[in-house]
Amino acid sequence: MGKTPLALITGAGQGIGRGIALSLAENGFDIAGVDVLYEPENRNLGLFEVKAGVERLGKRFLPLEGDIAELGSHDDLLRRVLSEFGRLDVLINNAGVAPLKRMDILDTTPESYDRVMSINARGAFFLTQKAAKEMLRRKNRDEDAAASPCIVFITSVSAEVSSPNRAEYCVSKAALSMTARLFADRLAGSAIPVFEIRPGIIRTDMTAAVKSKYDALIEEGLVPQRRWGFPEDIGRAVAALASGAFAFSTGSVFEISGGMNIRRL
Repeated sequence: MGKTPLALITGAGQGIGRGIALSLAENGFDIAGVDVLYEPENRNLGLFEVKAGVERLGKRFLPLEGDIAELGSHDDLLRRVLSEFGRLDVLINNAGVAPLKRMDILDTTPESYDRVMSINARGAFFLTQKAAKEMLRRKNRDEDAAASPCIVFITSVSAEVSSPNRAEYCVSKAALSMTARLFADRLAGSAIPVFEIRPGIIRTDMTAAVKSKYDALIEEGLVPQRRWGFPEDIGRAVAALASGAFAFSTGSVFEISGGMNIRRL
């Protein structure tokens, strides 16, 4: 019998990352979760609440403090994962931030642009580079693989949908979408599929500040299924991809948006 597969999830302490961690645990994965907030004494929110939830499902959870924008931390993150589990089967690039303040594109500051891009796009690019090399080394050694290795990027409908009051966020997600495509191309011949999941309007802490705005837009029909998305909607999609069921679909974009991708008159 193969060993338990391991998924590394960035931004695992809340929202979509939390939903992904619990869904993967339900589907037999141990989890290494990275987050900038690391509060062992807080069992109600954050990494250690997620840890408890994963462990209730009978799986292991390694909480890791880390900021993926700090490229120098990536080697240590992967070293700790491999030391604890001896493997890396799935990488979920989920960590992301919104601008601290929404402002017109004509007023976007270099500081805000650089902050959002460094986390949402640059950090994920270089973490994936290192993780992909580890996956390739493992394949070359013909080691046991309980799950097909894969990489998943969590982007956003904002990769294509314009929001001029948070331009840096849209640019970062468009960059991340192309990053997914580039890694899919590079790794296709090595049987390491790479996928993009593009969430729509998901109820998380990030969207809480604009809840009333989105409530109204959803009611008016912006989302054809007329409801908010939830982290578990994204988690179930990631679990399906991580299962290996879509191994011949590398480079595919899966929009989880309640039908926002449907062009309508």
